[in-house]
Amino acid sequence: MQGYGIVLIGLLALLIGLTAGKAWERYKLVEGRWVDRRRVRQSPHFILGLNHLVAGQVDLAIDELERAAKLDPGALELRLVLGNLHREKGQVGRAIQEHQALLQRPRLNKIEHANVLLCLGLDYRRGGFVDRAVAAFQDVLKLDPDNEAALVNLEKLQEDQHQWQEAYVTRRRLARIAGPPDQPNSQLILAFLENELGLQALKEGRLDDAIARFEAAIDLDSRVVPAYLHLGDAQHQRGDLAAATATWERAIAVAPDRAYLSLARLEETYDTLGQPDRFAERCRALTAASPREWRARVALARHLTHGGEPSLALELLFDALEHNPHAIAIHQAIWATLSLLDLPKQLVARYIDITRQSVFYLDPHVCLRCRYRSTELIWQCPHCHEWNTFVEERITPATDTEAEIPAALVQ
Repeated sequence: MQGYGIVLIGLLALLIGLTAGKAWERYKLVEGRWVDRRRVRQSPHFILGLNHLVAGQVDLAIDELERAAKLDPGALELRLVLGNLHREKGQVGRAIQEHQALLQRPRLNKIEHANVLLCLGLDYRRGGFVDRAVAAFQDVLKLDPDNEAALVNLEKLQEDQHQWQEAYVTRRRLARIAGPPDQPNSQLILAFLENELGLQALKEGRLDDAIARFEAAIDLDSRVVPAYLHLGDAQHQRGDLAAATATWERAIAVAPDRAYLSLARLEETYDTLGQPDRFAERCRALTAASPREWRARVALARHLTHGGEPSLALELLFDALEHNPHAIAIHQAIWATLSLLDLPKQLVARYIDITRQSVFYLDPHVCLRCRYRSTELIWQCPHCHEWNTFVEERITPATDTEAEIPAALVQ
């Protein structure tokens, strides 16, 4: 019986401990009074605030969450969210004040302190206070060395400031933390950063260093097209035309859809090597492999025009026009070619006048992440700061669409 009594006392003590723990988890003492932690999350204001947030109604979400926060003035997570919402709304000063006030709270643990500093760093970054943002993210990393959000934002700030070496080191840290699942993405970013370091060396006249950087970029990720382009430029500058030509040809093999970036370089180098026919062969091979490839047709047309064959050039340009009638580059090449032909000048001038007023694709390149548009292909989006996200967007002409639809469906 005595043994049963001991067991009963033990179970009773355990039950009392669990009850006390649950009470401690749910209630906390604030300024001499007990506050129910769950009261905030169970309040209608909190639920309504979340609903407004999901619906994109930021102002209404802020109003409801502010009401919910009054139920527990010490709710750190809720104040963090409110500060972030003010930042997203463009009220950076209000967000900074909100997050700075949280830093003044006593007894913040290390993780809470790091989270508040991270939000404050995002505020500073949004407000353009670069030095303060960098300092805030570095402070986060002192408290939490593996904080991925702080590292990502620090890397983007370093890239914005063209601090390529620092960005490279930061990305290496991110790759180590993320591990194998993120390896391909980190390798790609590291390759682009190597390319930027190569460009920096090239501008400073350090040709061997530049070549080593471009080759390292290609070794990290063979899809980094600008590394091939700049490696060829460096080899050309060193006087090794054969190596430059081979590098630009590799770029075309790796990314045929971006072959046009190498074509102007190859045309000049083939001429210097006394092999101008190779350029025409290269362009024809590209159009044969991809019938909708219009840029190679335009490049070949310009080559033929310079060679004294504007009539053949015009035929190629009309072929290109069928595949992309909205590209202003094709129309500009047509205007230049028509001006060289022995045609009535008044009619040519009239055609050029009319087509100049037409709607053309002035910004055909679009970022897949944020939909930012650009007139030229760029390797890092200036809006979302992601690498290698731009593709060429075109309005597909009816002839191409019909060709791709099975005959059974076109009836």
